[in-house]
This record gives sequence, structure tokens and C-alpha cells, in this order.
Amino acid sequence: MSQQQAQPMPTTIEPVDPNREATRPFPVRPAPPAVDLERALAKARTRIPPLWPLKSFVAVNPYLGLSSERFEEASQTLKRVTGANMVMPRDYYRARIAEGRIADEDLQQALTAVQSLVDAPNSLSELKDAIAKEADYAQASFVTVADVVDRTRGTSTGLLVVEEISKWCAAYWDEGQAAWQMPWRQLSPYRAWRAAAAFDRTASVMGIRGFQEAVAALPDDPVSTVKFVIEALGLYSQTLDGYLYRALYDIRGWTAYARYLGWWEELEGQDNDTVVELLAIRLAWDYGLFTVHRDQDLNSAWQSAVMQMREAALAPQADRDLMLDSILQGAFDAACQREFLDKLIVAQPPSKETTTRKAVQAAFCIDVRSEIYRRALESVAPETQTIGFAGFFGIPIEYVPIGKRKGPAHCPVLITPKFVVRETVEEVNKEERTIIFGLRLLRRRAATAWKSFKNSAVSSFVYVETIGLGFAAKLVSDSIGMTRTVTDPNTDGLDHRDLVRIAPDIDPGVLLGRETGFTETMRIDTAEAVLRAMSMTESFARLVLLAGHGSTTVNNPHASGYDCGACGGNPGEANARVTAAILNDPKVRSTLKDRGIEIPEDTWFLGGLHDTTTDEVTIFDRGKIPTSHEEDVRRLQVWLAKAASIARTERSASLNVGSDDVDAAIMQRSRDWSQVRPEWGLARNAAFIAAPRERTRGLNLNGRSFLHDYDWRQDRDWGVLELIMTAPMVVANWINLQYYGSSVDAEAFSSGNKVLHNVVGTLGVLEGNGGDLRVGLPRQAVDDGQKLFHEPLRLNVFLEAPIEQIDAVLVKHANVRELVDNRWLHLFALADEGKTCLAYESVGNWTPVRTSAS
Repeated sequence: MSQQQAQPMPTTIEPVDPNREATRPFPVRPAPPAVDLERALAKARTRIPPLWPLKSFVAVNPYLGLSSERFEEASQTLKRVTGANMVMPRDYYRARIAEGRIADEDLQQALTAVQSLVDAPNSLSELKDAIAKEADYAQASFVTVADVVDRTRGTSTGLLVVEEISKWCAAYWDEGQAAWQMPWRQLSPYRAWRAAAAFDRTASVMGIRGFQEAVAALPDDPVSTVKFVIEALGLYSQTLDGYLYRALYDIRGWTAYARYLGWWEELEGQDNDTVVELLAIRLAWDYGLFTVHRDQDLNSAWQSAVMQMREAALAPQADRDLMLDSILQGAFDAACQREFLDKLIVAQPPSKETTTRKAVQAAFCIDVRSEIYRRALESVAPETQTIGFAGFFGIPIEYVPIGKRKGPAHCPVLITPKFVVRETVEEVNKEERTIIFGLRLLRRRAATAWKSFKNSAVSSFVYVETIGLGFAAKLVSDSIGMTRTVTDPNTDGLDHRDLVRIAPDIDPGVLLGRETGFTETMRIDTAEAVLRAMSMTESFARLVLLAGHGSTTVNNPHASGYDCGACGGNPGEANARVTAAILNDPKVRSTLKDRGIEIPEDTWFLGGLHDTTTDEVTIFDRGKIPTSHEEDVRRLQVWLAKAASIARTERSASLNVGSDDVDAAIMQRSRDWSQVRPEWGLARNAAFIAAPRERTRGLNLNGRSFLHDYDWRQDRDWGVLELIMTAPMVVANWINLQYYGSSVDAEAFSSGNKVLHNVVGTLGVLEGNGGDLRVGLPRQAVDDGQKLFHEPLRLNVFLEAPIEQIDAVLVKHANVRELVDNRWLHLFALADEGKTCLAYESVGNWTPVRTSAS
């Protein structure tokens, strides 16, 4: 459409032919003809990060769509467009300064880091003077039509829009919670919404008369609708990025779920239009509101808003107070760095591990909770060597439970499963296995039918009247934490005799046309890759425990968020057992010897699981352990039990467990259906360290560090360093920023108060009985009810490796370099056997870091 003077506003609403995109009944100001809608939509698709469903809830960086900007600049963008915060209120930092946590040297370090930014203070004294004043933050510059309607009419239309879209999304994407299914689910989201809108009179009832007619006038294609609305609203091309981001931010929870639905296609470099479909729905609401409510007041207010958005896009003004708070956040980060460096950098090199063969090697996930347990185990059994490695043990699998056709991905969300492994029941013949499968199917069907009966409209009252009192004993026992077992959705329908015989089947097979298990070549290649990635190619102990991790909680929608993030929000049991089975294969060991990795004949690998709520460690496949190792295993179990008690005692202080019997109290929390904080998860995470264990052994890192064992001297082609920096380091950064975001702006980036949570569609939660799907962590995961428990700090990464090789990885992987260059994490290199440290400034530019030991 050519740029012309705006035509007089028509006095009547003319019907719009949806097949004619050029029909625009209410142009305010025509958009320039060079609108690059494809580019704008491509950017809009990635602005909101994905949200994994509750069954595999994993940590996600809430600022993923802003990572191309420097941290301080992204904070300005987010505030300007959405009004959300990326830093704490100024009083929080003032309190850290007053208590001496943030020192002058930290303020100076943070100030130096931002000197290239416009309008930054020139000196430490100027910074102190500025932060002593009260902050006056600028308001968001980007708005939607719903916002303008509310401003001009004093209504709550914006809340209504979110509520209606959220209800529709919950029905459309429901995964079995609803008794009645939406009839248009076979259609694409936008077309299904338009079909439903033809019958839905909610808008009219709420005073938005004519809304249905406006929606009916829109094109049937989502992209055409977006273009139609943009031009009808007279938006300038320069405002599109901000306006589309702002529109999606209103429904960021459901947008995040839509992004998740296309995540795997995005990993393959393909586009997915689910977010665009949802964007079309959101813009259709704006168009309908603009059409129905349009009068001179709204017209003037909207044109003023459009001009304000254009000005903000063309000449964005930095919010000085927000910049000052970003500097304070940098100073808080610097204070944390000092604390870690004072522990890591010592005057004398650390003592070397003895060459005596270890009795046990125990590999745990790099999860920060493992640091506490590893330290405890090493204290009770000095002859044990603990190892840190990603909890999926380098084997990305899709794990298919018995009787299922597909299963969850047990691997980081940044990669796709490479192998399919299905469960089996051991020690049974084919006929018995068929019977077990059949019984499980019948039990599941019966459970589903019973649930449908309980929830049905005609039986609910009768059910409560006749059966209700029968649950009195259970309610009492649950209330005092006497519940003994929790039904795992992957084991429901199986009795105890079958449960103890369930195991992953690593033998080659076929499931619905898909190859499962591992061929001999796959096993050998996988075993070598895993051992080299773990820097574990020699000096094997007699027992090697591979401990994945999971969590035991009840009545917790976000339970999977406590499980292993490296296993896609699932327990790491399957990965640990699969890895152990492969490494115990005699043929695998024989070939590995030819490849330079000789595993002694008396070495036996054990698959295990560390329960991070109770700190119990379970050893699986006991029946396969050679009789020659039974005494070794019994001794190991004694050590594990002692370590568990020590770890529970350490964690009890932060959980405010006031019982004399700490062990019993911690166990009780895991079975208490009313417990809002069964454990702290990964709260207070602050560092990622990839170095030999000798660099950190004996140090109390307070459960704040991801610990990844890495010896660069064994990294023949630097492939392990590349893997660490592109997978575990990035995943740790996602975890860190999710906890950060849930802390600094709970309204925008957390899921709110878990006491008020209601599960919707089995996908996510609402806070209360309506509103948008909530993202992020529950409030109880980051605060103790009185104050923040998690300290919002950007991740400090310490790599013991040559800086030339670290630089090479950053040059090769632009997405990783983006995180580092834009200060979404802080990168350091440990050198001279841990005696010195270098801070990353840019590729090829590293500066020595002074510590108290320097």
C-alpha cells in the first residue's frame, strides 16, 4: 500500500471480504510498502523461549530471545517493550553494599565493564552518588490495542483477552484432562480458533458487541491475518518487532508452549508456524477491539501510541536508572566471583591424587545438589574417587516404557535422541511378557474409566456422598506424611513383582518400524565416546558407580523439574543402567582395549540413582553383580548410607528442619502432600567448574557449583572441551538464568505461588482459576517465605583448559560466543594447575584476575 495521507474515517462498518487482503476498513496510518513481514515473523517466533510440559519440565533461559543483545542492553529492551525487569530493585543491591557483600572493587569492576555504553557514570564516586538517589524508571513504550482501550475507557479488556485466549489454548492443546474434547482440534490453531469464535459469544456478553463479525471478516490464513491487522492498525514497519513482541508477551505462557511444540523442528533448521498461528489469534483480538470500540477518543489515543512506538523504535532512549541497576547487578556478580576465586585459587598447587587404585569410582551428575553428596561420600570413604558428568552419561536416548509406543527424550533439550531404548521385564519368557503387557493395559483402562466416572457431571455428587468417607484414613495419613509410595506414570499398571524386574533392553530390536537398542558397533563407539568425555580412560576402580538422579515428591505439578535436566526432566536411572550394561559387555571391553582404553577384568559398572530429596542412592540390577563383588557392594552401600546422612544434615539447615531426627524429617518431607518445598532443587547455583576433581576436592562449595570432571591433557582433539562448552555449559546457563529470572521478576518469569496452582490440560499450571499459562519456577523454589533464598547471579564458568582452545570453540560456535560476549555468563580460565585465573574479555583477549592469594 503506497504511503498516502490517511483517509477520513468511515462512519459505518463495511463488511470485509476475507479473500481480499487489500480491504482495510479502518486505516489509521498506512504502513510503508517495504514492510518485511517474513523477517518480522521470523524474529517474533523466537522472542519467547519454549516451555516444556509438566511431564518433562526443564529449565529454560527466559531471555533466550534477547541473547543477541548485551545483558545491559537487553534489560533496556525488555523494560521498554514489555515493562518486565531483568534486575532486582535498587534496595536489594543497597542492602548488599551495606552488609559488605558488595565492595568498592566490585563496583569499580562492574563500572569498567560498561564504560563503552552510552551515559554510563564516569567514576566510582559518580556511580555512588547516582545509586544513592531513588530510581525513576521509564514506562514501557509499546502497547496493544487492548492496553489503549483500557486507558481510554477504564476497563480491564486486556485481562479479558488473555483469559479468553488462555481458555481456548487449554481446550485446544489439552492432553487428556478434559472430559469433552474441542471439536476443531483437527484444524490448525488459527483456523480452529476462528471456527470456535463463530459460536463463542463471550465477547458480546462482556460488552464487545460486533466482535464476531469483525473476526469473520479476517482472512482465513494466519500470515495474511497478521499482515491485514498490521496495515489496518497503521503500524509502521519500524514498530513491528516491538509490537509483535509486546502482543506475544501478553500470552507468553501459551506462546512458550507453542514454541516448545516446534522446538525439534527448529533444531533441524526448519520453521514452525505454531507461534505465528497464536500471534494471529492475539492480533485478531486487537483488530476486533479496534473495530468495535473505535471512536474519536480511541482513534486519537491509538495514533498517539503508534507514534510513540515509532519514536521508541527509531531512537530508543536508555533508561539511566535501569543502567545503574544493571551496573549494580554486575557488581553483585563480581562479589560472587571473588568468593569462588578465593576458594579455587590457592598459593600452592593442590595435592595430586595418589596413584593407588581406588576402591570405588562414583560418577554423579554435574547438578549442584551432587556437590554436597560427593563431598560427603569422599569424607566417609577417602578411597573413593567421585566424578562429575552430565546425568544422561553422554547417551541421548528415547526411553519407551512398557506398553508404550513412544517415550520421553532422556537427554538435554539442546539435542535430539540418537537411540531408542525400550523397557522389558527380565526373567520371563515371551508368553509371560505378553500376559504382563495385557494386564497392564487392562489396569490402565480400568483406571481411566474409574477416573472418568469420578469426574463426570452425573456421578460426581453421588461419588462424594457414597465414597468420600472411605478416604478419611488416606487423607489423615497423607496429611502427616505417612504416604509410602508414589505412582510413577511410567510404572502404573504394574504390580510389585513386575516392577523389580523392569530393566532397559539394550539388545537390537524393532518397535513400530523403529530400530531399538544398540548394535555391537553402536555399543563400542558409544562406550569409547562416553569414557573419553568423562576423562576416564585408565586407572579404573574395582567398582564404578554411575549414579543418575531423580527426586521423590508428592502432589507436585513441577515434580519433573527436580529430576535430571540432562535427561530432559526425567530421572537418570535409565541412562545410568544403559551405560553400565554397555560398559560391562565383554565384547565392548575387548575392542576398547584395541582403541587404547583397557578396562580391568575385575572392574564392574553399577547403574544407580541418587534421590536428591532424600539423598538415598539406589543400586540397580543387583542380580547381575558377580559374586566376587558382593562384599565390595555391601561396603559401598554402607558408605553411601553414611554419606546420605551427612548430606541430609547439611541440607536440613537451609530447609529449616528443626527435628532432632533429621534423617526422618527429610524423608517425611518427600512424602508430605502439603509440603511446598520438599527440597531446594538447584537454588543458589552460581558456578560451573570443568576441571580435574583434585582442583576442588576438599573445598566446601556449599552446593552452588556444577562440577564437571575434565582433564585437558587427555583431550586428544579438543572434542571434549567443545562438547562441554556447547552442551553442559549452555544447559547450566539455562538453569542459572531460569532461577535468576524467577527471582528478579516473579510476575513475568515465575509460575507464582504453587499453593494457588491449578494444572491445565496436564501441560502446565495457572495461578488461581484463570489467566495465562505460567512459566518458570514456583515462588517457593526461590524464596523461603520471608526472603529470597536464591541469589540472582549470572553463572560464573571456570574452565581448566588452554585459552587458545577455548577461543577456538567460541569462534566455531557463534551461539556460545554470543552468550559470553554479551555477558549472559562470566567466563574464566584456570591455569598453572589452578594457581592463576584469567578472565575472558573477548576472543584473544584475556586478563589476569587478582585474588587474595595473588
